[in-house]
Amino acid sequence: MGNTFKTAFLLTALTLMLMFIGRIFGGDNGMLLALVIAGATNFVAYFFSDKIALATYRARPVSREQLPRAYDVVERLTQKIGIPMPKLYVIPTDSPNAFATGRNPQHASVAVTEGILKLLNDEELEGVLAHELGHVNNRDILISSIAATVAGAITFISRFGFFFGGVNDRDDRRGGGIGALLMLILAPIAAMLIQLAVSRSREYQADATGAHFTGNPYALASALAKLDAYSRRVPMLATPSTAHLFIIQPFLGMSFGSLFSTHPPIAKRIERLTGHPAELLQ
Repeated sequence: MGNTFKTAFLLTALTLMLMFIGRIFGGDNGMLLALVIAGATNFVAYFFSDKIALATYRARPVSREQLPRAYDVVERLTQKIGIPMPKLYVIPTDSPNAFATGRNPQHASVAVTEGILKLLNDEELEGVLAHELGHVNNRDILISSIAATVAGAITFISRFGFFFGGVNDRDDRRGGGIGALLMLILAPIAAMLIQLAVSRSREYQADATGAHFTGNPYALASALAKLDAYSRRVPMLATPSTAHLFIIQPFLGMSFGSLFSTHPPIAKRIERLTGHPAELLQ
């Protein structure tokens, strides 16, 4: 029930923020337009966010014959958990990473990179796949996708409103112009902070769920340590709207410190999994 409440709160907050921005720039008509945009983005996020995310990273579907190592692990775990078998995809990059997407357990997909298959041993790979199935079982995948899509829409409309409305008249240059400029800066940040806070809490939850499924938290902890170290040498290039999907924070071409991180620190995740400082895994 807590997860459902958080989801409702998140979607309501983002949608109201979008409407508020529309009201600032376009009055009642702007607010109505923003509501329409919010509805459209939620519709797209619900039905197509998984396909968009997979296409963004050129993920290709694989069968049991093509990837028996991962397929057998996922099949065994889904039978244990009691959820349907998701579709499996491989992303053509040497950077080690993985993500799950889809609107519910019946329409879920799990994607792994070529790099993660080369880097991890069987127990570590099982830990990573259990983490991703934890997202599926916890129904995080739809929530994260909708949050990302609506946050993206808030960013877009705030920029659109700043450049195309509200700052042309002389009177607006003093009051409305400053307000529009503040909205341009603050609205995307507010949307991002809500999105990231939810995403980071869910990473901890998926770690715990995945470790429970396998009964081996040390395997996932070891995988996280390897992924963190290797992904720094071979970074995964990702878009801001999809970065939170991955098990390890991908590279966005910029850094704003922990405030704008889509993931909790790896050391804290390892410590929560094992009950010991991350340095003990070295």
